[in-house]
Amino acid sequence: MSDAHQPGQQVPDQQLPDQRPPGRHRPEQEPPGEHGPAQEPAAGDGWVRVRVPATSANLGPGFDALGLSLARYDEVAARISDDGVRVTATGEGAGAVPTDGSHLVAATALATFDRLGGRPPGLELRCTNRIPHARGLGSSSAAIVAGVLLAAALTGTDLPTATALRWAAAAEGHPDNVAPCLYGGATIAWTDPVDGARAVRLEPVAGLQPVALVPAVQGRTAQARALLPAQVPHADAAATAGRAALLVHALTVAPELLLAATEDRLHQRYREPAMPASLALVDSLRTAGVPAVLSGAGPTVLALLSGDVTAGQRRVGEVLAEAGAGFVTLPLAVDAAGARVCS
Repeated sequence: MSDAHQPGQQVPDQQLPDQRPPGRHRPEQEPPGEHGPAQEPAAGDGWVRVRVPATSANLGPGFDALGLSLARYDEVAARISDDGVRVTATGEGAGAVPTDGSHLVAATALATFDRLGGRPPGLELRCTNRIPHARGLGSSSAAIVAGVLLAAALTGTDLPTATALRWAAAAEGHPDNVAPCLYGGATIAWTDPVDGARAVRLEPVAGLQPVALVPAVQGRTAQARALLPAQVPHADAAATAGRAALLVHALTVAPELLLAATEDRLHQRYREPAMPASLALVDSLRTAGVPAVLSGAGPTVLALLSGDVTAGQRRVGEVLAEAGAGFVTLPLAVDAAGARVCS
């Protein structure tokens, strides 16, 4: 979860240089947010707070494996209460998300309490949401990671990050978003038939700037995944495997190769019926020389800029102006630290 992890280093349960006891994590500079400052419960009174980043999975050819942590954050404060579950939320999803135990952060926290020995009498959550919901930027993974870490912190459990990964991936159904959310940077995740979800952290090359192009319409991962065929041509699978291998090198060493490395034949084109505007934008950006992919299952488009970032941003703006598409541009940074807990 920190820069102490070396590129490609696997992080087993007992090798956690940054796994400090709950309450000692300190976030870096608070991120700006269009929804204003996070709700700040008073110090003490049993409150614990977690900050969890947005993420982008797949990154083109790295289907269900590669992920990138992004510097846009949800924050959740939690404390044990006398009875019941109460959730308040501001920002993204406010007024639409549940306010009881069915809220994803709450439900995950309750399930984690069960794993850790038993539920408390009640739970209170205050959520400040900045990650767009149902847009392919890992909002559900962030909520799940928040729930796992908050339950561990509230019970005083020094939970290894690798264990948090397994539990979060089991709740999410796949590890490609929860891995970068926990570890920061870029990650390669997979599911071992015996040990469950595992991941290695990669150190992204300096100067990499992701730009998220977020549409007004929402998308659903289950819907987008249902469009994928049971089989693909061998040539497409082979080409995508080669690009996925190249993408690891491009992300960590040679960003000038990102355009070639983000070419995908495995999943993006099959999703086009559900998000034609997003796929059209990906095509237009790539034609203009901008490495662009669907973020996760979409419909957000992610551009990966490097080198002359100003020129890259200008090209993105020109393509958007020509397309006339209704996308909001969010220039981001790579989040290096991953999820953070503090009391």
